[in-house]
Amino acid sequence: MKTIKIPGFGTLKIKNIVCDYNGTLAVDGKLLPGVSEAINNISGINVHVITADTFAGAKDQLKGTNCQLAIAPMENQAQWKLDYVDSLDARATVCIGNGRNDRLMLKEAALGIALIQKEGASSETLVNADIVCLSIIHALELFSNPKRIIATLRS
Repeated sequence: MKTIKIPGFGTLKIKNIVCDYNGTLAVDGKLLPGVSEAINNISGINVHVITADTFAGAKDQLKGTNCQLAIAPMENQAQWKLDYVDSLDARATVCIGNGRNDRLMLKEAALGIALIQKEGASSETLVNADIVCLSIIHALELFSNPKRIIATLRS
């Protein structure tokens, strides 16, 4: 667990990071360069990757990456992702995503991070995020450099 005290925002006690796969960690089913290393550099936090596995290769792409993979059904993905996050304890979970089906989990999470990369981002997801990043590597590096989170969210 990682504790981050943010003046004017509150104290985060992070046990889990839940990442969407396509559009977040991968583009067109292919893991983005540096993602595996960035995940493996995170200590004291469990990383979960959730995906409908549209391109049927997430397991192979994530080989050697310190994470737990969960496959979502094709229907009702937003609710399924929210239920998954709730099962982990949303108040101790950070969620990272870009798609409309990520909006509910970002809203419920202790910290929601939206990404705007090649696939773009849903405006509903952006509204439900606490932080917006332009790179998954930058988003994952926040947990090795928590003062960046503090600088962004303090008031």
